[in-house]
Amino acid sequence: MREKFGAGFHVAPGKSVDAAAYEQWTGRWSRLFVPSVIRAAELSPGFRVLDVSTGTGEAALAALSITGTRGMVVGADISIAMLEGARARLQAPMFWPVAADGQALPFTDQSFDAVICHLGLQFFTNPSLGLREFCRVLRPDRSVGLCVISTADRAPMWGVLADAIGRLRPKLWKTLHLSFALDNSQRLERLLLQAGFDDVRIEPETRESRFESFEEYWTPIESGVGSIPQAYLMLSDTERRRVRNEVRVRLSPFEWGRGLRMNVEMLIGHGRVPARRS
Repeated sequence: MREKFGAGFHVAPGKSVDAAAYEQWTGRWSRLFVPSVIRAAELSPGFRVLDVSTGTGEAALAALSITGTRGMVVGADISIAMLEGARARLQAPMFWPVAADGQALPFTDQSFDAVICHLGLQFFTNPSLGLREFCRVLRPDRSVGLCVISTADRAPMWGVLADAIGRLRPKLWKTLHLSFALDNSQRLERLLLQAGFDDVRIEPETRESRFESFEEYWTPIESGVGSIPQAYLMLSDTERRRVRNEVRVRLSPFEWGRGLRMNVEMLIGHGRVPARRS
């Protein structure tokens, strides 16, 4: 079985982004928290904003609605496929997509008025380094707004599938659970403080979404968009059937009529660069 994941864990190597599948697997949930991330970053008209792990550009789109024609949003992502999707989606002159690793940003010190990172930091091999980079490129007295997923049990639409696959492929357990790597609010607060931020706040927030059927939930998994669906497609046909059956049983407590109704909890983080850097 191959065990190579795409850059940023978004899509399999060499594959383009299936925007519809991404929307159903991640986007339908992530967009519910974008307003909170934007508020945490304290955006204003005319701001120069860096959106790290921009993905398909959901947070960048919201940022552009605030920064306006006098501002700009730089969308950075390690995945070229995701950047291409974001560029095609936004088609905005004030949106600049840049291929970059969030742990080694190719920007000068103090070059942005705000940094946002929506569902990306948990996938960094060194989130501490990434946060230090966020702090470095921010101007004094400016803020970062970020969002990470809480514990696997509070995100059952992803956590249950990760557990089911992980038991079949123990060597992939850590990779499958990277989505929940920053699920501890105290740790996230400590990382922000160590990176140089003040006025640090971490708030858990919960949102609900519904699927009309189990099939609506399951279909994007078959597309392989995201690290967990990619791992699912690495399994044999027999193992896939086994995983599907297990997930269906474990999600039965969330049945709502003929469909599913689930909540997801995420952590919204805020930090401010000191007005006077040490």
